[in-house]
Amino acid sequence: MEEPREELKADAEERAEAPDFEALTPPEELVRGDRTRDDFFDAVLALDSPATAKEVAELAGHGVDAAREYLAWFERMGIVTQVTDSPATYERNQEYLNWRRVQKLRQQYSTDELLDLLKTESERVETLQSEFDVESPDEISITRYASETGHSIENVWERLSAWQTARRRVALLERALTTRSGDGADMQSAV
Repeated sequence: MEEPREELKADAEERAEAPDFEALTPPEELVRGDRTRDDFFDAVLALDSPATAKEVAELAGHGVDAAREYLAWFERMGIVTQVTDSPATYERNQEYLNWRRVQKLRQQYSTDELLDLLKTESERVETLQSEFDVESPDEISITRYASETGHSIENVWERLSAWQTARRRVALLERALTTRSGDGADMQSAV
């Protein structure tokens, strides 16, 4: 092993003082492996339309080469799908993300707890369906309903968003309650 250059060596005075370890940058800030992955994962989750590696890199706050590597990895895992080749664009694979949510629900809750959650969310769906007097929140024009009922646009939007969320939750909970012999991937929700 070679000796370091003279200007890189600590002198006697520097060796006598203990380093201030608190002043050093924490290693987790220097090593960004998992954090970089999380940045790209968050960027992919934020996609609402197909995006290029450059656009994903900008969302993640990292370089385009890293975006290409993570997008290729995410594609192999099923998190994203490549939509076009030139330029390569990617979109998040919502079915994969739903499958992951179902797996987490199965891990976190017992069957009885899942049934209780399903009952609560189903009641919420029924209440909102009665409130709006239509089968689906997609049938409502926010501005027209607000104008006709005297409610604020924000209030109507919030109620419709709550209805859509409750419907998504019912679908996920129903899938989580399907028998474990199949993954329920082809099951459709009643709502």
